[in-house]
Amino acid sequence: MSPATFTAMCSANASSPRRWDGTPARSPRSRSLRVAPDSPTRLVRSAQPGHCPDCGNRLDWHPRTDGDDRAVGLHPQELPAAAVPAVSRWHVSSGIAHPAHDGTPWCRIPHTALCPARSAPTALTPQLAALRRHLALHTRRLINNGTLTTPADLPPEATESCRPARPVAHLLGVCYIAGHPIDVIQCVAQTRQRHRCTRPVLDDQAPHGTWTLFPTALPSHRPLSLPTDRMAVYDLTHLAFAEQLRWRHQHCPGHAASSAADLARTEWEPFDPRLHHQHIHQRLPHGARKQNHGA
Repeated sequence: MSPATFTAMCSANASSPRRWDGTPARSPRSRSLRVAPDSPTRLVRSAQPGHCPDCGNRLDWHPRTDGDDRAVGLHPQELPAAAVPAVSRWHVSSGIAHPAHDGTPWCRIPHTALCPARSAPTALTPQLAALRRHLALHTRRLINNGTLTTPADLPPEATESCRPARPVAHLLGVCYIAGHPIDVIQCVAQTRQRHRCTRPVLDDQAPHGTWTLFPTALPSHRPLSLPTDRMAVYDLTHLAFAEQLRWRHQHCPGHAASSAADLARTEWEPFDPRLHHQHIHQRLPHGARKQNHGA
């Protein structure tokens, strides 16, 4: 090897970082998540952060494999498996939450087991009790700052009896039950900052549905022995097909025709009077006879 060639190799090694064996130490270029045009779903299985509507603390939404169609909200951090009861241990693999322990020293726990707005479980380990107190302090800060509104602070017309927590909506010829009040249903689309859109599906500039009394026994069900034969339903069937589809996809008007991916699963569930009988309301929400509004 000539001196010139040796000098050139040394200068090249000095300019580019290399590992101990001489191979180039190249870090892979980060790539943003994209949804393939032929993908059957627009849901991105990572980066699905959210906040608990009851306590305001952070949580991560993941699809699950235990037969429940709804996503599960897990505490965003892993915890020592020894500090979590066996029935509350979850693990995440490829963005999917599994209600079991994978044998590692760490596991995930559902947020409902730690939520300070809910009743504390009967058996809490010292580690979980300390974490629950930490979340309760954060909730208190949010309430003091006015960021979080507790149910006790709501006006009388917005109580549970006049504002269904899980209302039934009629769209596209099907009755669905929502996971939140109509005016709180949040858009699931991804913004340009790769966060979940914070706008609600109900928009003052878009046509609204109307509250109406609907037969409790749906045409696809046999007659039921329920205490009432009519229930309050948020009817959207009089809207245009595109507007009903926007509600079904749980998009705000700004993302109605957008190709952005979804960062969360829609909260709609097919309504079943037998399974959701506790969410049947016999009277219309407050003010529904005076205005076509979702609150």
